[in-house]
Amino acid sequence: MAFGTKKRELRKSLQQAGWITLEGGFAARPCVVHDMSSTGAKVTIEDSNSLPAKLRLAFSRDARTGRPCEVVWRRGKSVGVKFVR
Repeated sequence: MAFGTKKRELRKSLQQAGWITLEGGFAARPCVVHDMSSTGAKVTIEDSNSLPAKLRLAFSRDARTGRPCEVVWRRGKSVGVKFVR
């Protein structure tokens, strides 16, 4: 491995339907979780530009479930998020 490169966490391919809820919000937006690791996930959502920096990613529509995330990159409809506490 080259000096200065960080090893990426092993990602598990999912292609599973998910839900994104915004902090303090109740409206869950449908998304597709393409892959996920212990540190983050790649999702696609219809309007990725309207997402704030902080959100919650879940596999059920219940806003109390899921994990808090921060957006780390956006490319078209794809968004990369990292899990935060």
